[in-house]
Amino acid sequence: MIARVACAALLGIDAFRVDLEVDLARQGMPAFTLVGLAEGAVREAKERVFAALKNGGYRLPPSRITVNLAPADRRKAGSGYDLPLALALLGAAEVVPCERLEGWYMVGELSLTGELKPVPGILPMAIRARDEGAKGFLVPAANAAEAAVVEGLAVYAVRSLGEAVGFVTGECALSPVSPDPLGEGSASEWMCDFAEVKGQEHAKRAIEIAAAGGHNLLFLGPPGSGKTMLAQRIPTVLPALTFEEALEVTKVYSVADLLAPEQALVRTRPFRSPHHTISDVGLVGGGAYPRPGEVSLAHRGVLFLDELPEFKKPALEVMRQPLESGSVTISRAAIALTYPADFMLVAAMNPCPCGYQTDERHVCVCSDFQIQRYRSRLSGPLLDRIDLHVEVPAVPYEDLRSEAPGVTSAQMRERIEAARSVQSARYAGSPCITNADLTGRWLEDFCRLGQAEHAFLGKAVNTLALSARAYTRILRIARTIADLAGEQTIAVPHIAEAINCRTLDRQSAV
Repeated sequence: MIARVACAALLGIDAFRVDLEVDLARQGMPAFTLVGLAEGAVREAKERVFAALKNGGYRLPPSRITVNLAPADRRKAGSGYDLPLALALLGAAEVVPCERLEGWYMVGELSLTGELKPVPGILPMAIRARDEGAKGFLVPAANAAEAAVVEGLAVYAVRSLGEAVGFVTGECALSPVSPDPLGEGSASEWMCDFAEVKGQEHAKRAIEIAAAGGHNLLFLGPPGSGKTMLAQRIPTVLPALTFEEALEVTKVYSVADLLAPEQALVRTRPFRSPHHTISDVGLVGGGAYPRPGEVSLAHRGVLFLDELPEFKKPALEVMRQPLESGSVTISRAAIALTYPADFMLVAAMNPCPCGYQTDERHVCVCSDFQIQRYRSRLSGPLLDRIDLHVEVPAVPYEDLRSEAPGVTSAQMRERIEAARSVQSARYAGSPCITNADLTGRWLEDFCRLGQAEHAFLGKAVNTLALSARAYTRILRIARTIADLAGEQTIAVPHIAEAINCRTLDRQSAV
């Protein structure tokens, strides 16, 4: 007899339908055959499932069993096929009526005792089940809160194989899981604040501009000047995630199996800070079994790269495409996956190998050749993709001992959210979300300059020998500065401040 159960497999951060078919034939020698391009964990499901069935008191007759995972030409991986395989075997053996299995999606890993364990990627699977019009979705209890985020889908939490069989046969009543009432993307309180940062008003202003327009930012300064401290507080001034953005982020973390136990939704913007020894695969994703990298885990949040020149050059260069497109495409011989990677890059570096070139209190021991070699670790095309280059000087003692209250994260966030709301209204109906997204005709339409502004910017471009990409960066920054000031048009002071935020351009022209 043939039984069929619907489940799902992951492709990037999305899922596609998989029909698990079981044919149980009582003629011939007993055997078990699994087909459908199954990876190792899927092939091992046989041992887990048969042990769980035996320990649950279920007996299958000696038979020749063939299991097909359709579509057969797409790779299947993971342990989530255990539950659907067990129920399909019981359906083929007429222990469970096959018609009771139709229309249901199910997923879950079985222990040898029949208990259900959580699996990664539940959120995209739940979205696929809803889009397919499933009657409901049976998931392990630990995954239920995450799956229940999807509206329009009845999610049932099951703890064991016996409970799943009882629910399918109608002997055990289960109620759909209610969505988490806090699942609207509410932001949690951060344990740090910009009020704790003494001095560095110019750097705080640059952070405000970067956060308001979604721009990338590079800090240059000696050790101990507060570069890391400033970067760690950037998430405290970013607008809260919308529900749609929270879903995007949660899908990435769900596929990467990084959600906390019982966590339904990622409600705060990610802040990722990988060590400089990270490989290019760890940074952008990939591997033998492709998974999201740090640029995707920072989607809709901040990716902080401390000691930027210490990162391997191949790792930095592969970031150039994600910085432009907001996504990462990983191509293999048989498959191509796309992960989202729309993040705000914040990087920090010393001005020279010893770190004290710009610190008047210390003597720099680096030669011009050493400084040039140190900075040449960062290619021109990569630096061009970083909008703001800001010097962070050593903090004077007077600022350290000052008791004057500094600007708080709440005050900065209020101004940033006001600028973001202006951009949201301006770019309604266009593919742009923030000023950092402006390109092509959108840049021309929304960053129009007057005659005086054109003359000022043209002189700066010629004097500093700016590239075309640097020119567009300056226009985007100037647009953000005007938005923070509540101005409809870009003026000369806005352009001047934008150029002042491009330290490396000015230094290269000296």
